[in-house]
Amino acid sequence: MAVIAGSGRLPANVVEGLAAAGHDPFVVLIAGEADSDAILRAHDHATLDIEAFGSLAPLFRKKGITHVVLAGGVGRRPRLWRMRPTPWLLSIVAKVLYGLSRGDDGLLRTIVRVFEAEGFKIVGAHEIVPDLLSPEGVLTKAAPTTADRRDLDAAFAAAKAIGELDIGQAAIAIGGRVVALEGIEGTDGLLERMQAMRNHGRLAAAKRGALVKCAKPGQELRADLPAIGPATVEGAHAAGLAGIGVEAGRSLMLDHAKLIARADALGLYVIGLPKGRS
Repeated sequence: MAVIAGSGRLPANVVEGLAAAGHDPFVVLIAGEADSDAILRAHDHATLDIEAFGSLAPLFRKKGITHVVLAGGVGRRPRLWRMRPTPWLLSIVAKVLYGLSRGDDGLLRTIVRVFEAEGFKIVGAHEIVPDLLSPEGVLTKAAPTTADRRDLDAAFAAAKAIGELDIGQAAIAIGGRVVALEGIEGTDGLLERMQAMRNHGRLAAAKRGALVKCAKPGQELRADLPAIGPATVEGAHAAGLAGIGVEAGRSLMLDHAKLIARADALGLYVIGLPKGRS
């Protein structure tokens, strides 16, 4: 089993889950993306630039890898002029260029197809650590009010709409109206922007509000499930929001116990939303 580790806590959660199940994974740390978590380096590992993508299949064969987990974020696309040509990369270059032109979800689908064509099985992080999947219902001491549920409905619909366009996975609604959408900056950047917007004249008097994250319609679920963690709770609180909704069964909750404990301490609600409604 190999874990390709990008940014965030998901790679560490996956490696911990594999270790707990008796596996000793090979970890590929993406340079400039993977966190410096000791658990990632406690196993056989290698650090590769994203431009070294072409060396992965030969490396995996050398290590006897049969299954691959893609875990964590990648903040940038590879610089084509820096990619290292290998026989394998040259054999798939047309597919890679096509994927790079198709947006984030299109690129992930291409990566999955390329690896599977080489005989590697791609495994979703949620298949390794199923406890990370959000259950349905209120998960915290605080619960959404009737007004909060209007925010959840509005933000859910908006998140699905931008997901259809492969823009992002999250949206924020206040007073039943969508006020911010996730873009290339990711969820943390969205929450920072929301915090700055609180002083805007049209939002200065607005209270509460909800962040919702959900899977893009038709997205490759083995590679990019939406995720929240303790840092998301901190960001939502700093942005003045009342709570967070995630799509149950199709979203990951990282460091679950810490996430819920921090939400309870700050008085925020966290809720798993059934698909298509809040």
